[in-house]
Amino acid sequence: MDRKILVVDDEEHIVELLKFNLEIKGYKVEVAYDGLDGFIKSKEVNPDLILLDRMLPNMDGIEVLKRVRNDENIKNIPVIMLTAKTMEKDKIEGLEVGADDYITKPFSIEEVLARVNAVLRRYYSTKGENKNTITLGEIKVDLQNYEVIKNGQKIDLTLKEFELLKLLIQNRGKVLSRNFLLDKIWGYEYFGETRTVDVHIRHLRKKIEDDDKRPKYIETIRGVGYKIK
Repeated sequence: MDRKILVVDDEEHIVELLKFNLEIKGYKVEVAYDGLDGFIKSKEVNPDLILLDRMLPNMDGIEVLKRVRNDENIKNIPVIMLTAKTMEKDKIEGLEVGADDYITKPFSIEEVLARVNAVLRRYYSTKGENKNTITLGEIKVDLQNYEVIKNGQKIDLTLKEFELLKLLIQNRGKVLSRNFLLDKIWGYEYFGETRTVDVHIRHLRKKIEDDDKRPKYIETIRGVGYKIK
């Protein structure tokens, strides 16, 4: 099945570059040149992945991403942000809103293609797993239906948060380093930006812990990483 990718960027030459190279790889590509049109098309097209610029006319990329993540029909679509902003706080903002990846401009087309492939591979391998439920205290993780239930209530997790929780549970009792988590979940060299892991752990704790300041599930091993107690 051909995968559909929505490219949202106001720089026409970048859109054409991405469209041309993605289509060579067999992807079907839709494009939008401003944020509002990008959000509308994401609902109309329901793509398998969105390449989203951060600085856009009419509606910036962060707002587009917020709307995507708050829309029940499209909230699980993987999103890779493309931006000229390189400050750490800008990257963290995108990750906190729910971006699955973050690429700064200028970028090589080979890097973009590799990351698109990695995100899609992770997403669809997770969606296609055999039915299996993992229990952690009052939390149940349904791998087939991509659901986390706590005390009978569904908890909405992003793709990265789900993968992070799953990996920690499958290695319960083991300390997993930040670099190990980056390699296993992001699937490529992430330039040592272990802050990415910390951001996702913080959000995951807020969703699954009774008190994220005093977590009983995810333990921080100072200077190393994390483990499930």
